[in-house]
Amino acid sequence: MNRVVITGIGVYSCIGQNVEEVRDSLFKGKSGIGFEAIRKEMGFRSALTGILPVPNLKDKLHRRFRNSMPEEAEYAFLATDEALKMAKIDDAFLDNNIVGILYGNDSTARAVIEGVDVMRQKKDTTLMGSGSIFQSMNSTITMNLSTIFRLKGINFTVSGACASGSHSIGMGYFLIKHGMQETVICGGGQEVNPYSMGAFDGISAFSVRENEPTKASRPFDKNRDGLVPSGGAATVILESYENAIKRGATILGEVIGYGFSSNGGHISQPSVEGSARSLKMSLKDAGISVKDVDYINAHATSTPIGDMFEARAIHEVFGDAKCPVTSTKSMTGHECWMAGASEIVYSLLMMQNSFVAPNINFETPDEDSAKLNIVSKTIEKNIDVFLSNSFGFGGTNSSLIVKKVK
Repeated sequence: MNRVVITGIGVYSCIGQNVEEVRDSLFKGKSGIGFEAIRKEMGFRSALTGILPVPNLKDKLHRRFRNSMPEEAEYAFLATDEALKMAKIDDAFLDNNIVGILYGNDSTARAVIEGVDVMRQKKDTTLMGSGSIFQSMNSTITMNLSTIFRLKGINFTVSGACASGSHSIGMGYFLIKHGMQETVICGGGQEVNPYSMGAFDGISAFSVRENEPTKASRPFDKNRDGLVPSGGAATVILESYENAIKRGATILGEVIGYGFSSNGGHISQPSVEGSARSLKMSLKDAGISVKDVDYINAHATSTPIGDMFEARAIHEVFGDAKCPVTSTKSMTGHECWMAGASEIVYSLLMMQNSFVAPNINFETPDEDSAKLNIVSKTIEKNIDVFLSNSFGFGGTNSSLIVKKVK
């Protein structure tokens, strides 16, 4: 079995458009949530969302590449470009080695809707444009990035709701661990437009605390009233330990455990039993006990039911271990298909810089969150091992464990 390490990370999110900006925002407990007026014009109950600029890639990519890229692929390109540079993987390496890609994505709403709108208005499918098909497929990120970076290894999209980004890293870990790949680009991307979020708003999933956007996302707090949608992209470069050492790469961390499960029940309601199985499986795979975990990055999205079930699952597995727990979604909102990957990046930045980012807006615990050691202010702490949870609609669960390599 090969050891699997992380040699590069990249991120484009509402709390920063690169690793340095994101690290600073995490330490300061800075929120990236704002009010987007057009959502009100479109009939949304809540106009809250993560705020981030749409990239301008004219100076970075030829038009023939940009033509087939929706916004989530643009975010993913920037995150991946940053991660590859950090990993010191250049064009020569990509051309002379087999590098794969597994990326989480579960919607391309804007591209689909805009393409169909053109067809309906013009009554001519040829006017949809040659890039429309590549923008509107769920595999848009992997098909675009594999072409741009000339990748020759594994190449497919992981579509697992809000656990997509986490599962992509888990699958990459398995492939490298079992010797089927040496290097895999993993991550998750999420579009941040109203088209992709209307249905969520329609089932009252969002916070309506519009008068104080930065306080709206409040995971585990008794007075939470729903999640805040967000997005962007995050990339994690996975390699075999032997390969990383051979080429002199800097090792940021080692993936040592991956757990997964399906609740097998309600399509949208979580399960304590299913979540706990994912947690236990990751610990077993890592060969560690709960006392070895220094920090838990919770999935907690700020929904009343979801946070309750996760708090119960963490308490069932960790008991009175009192491991520090925070949800970075308190700052970023729920980055959906991206979240499982971005939260590995966020946790790695905490590990590298010896601090635990705060669960901001956590003011009043409820019966379940009171049993956890939820950190509401930034604390200095040495993190040797962290665990990150990601759960999604349809009952899909993923838990990843990463340790520091000394």
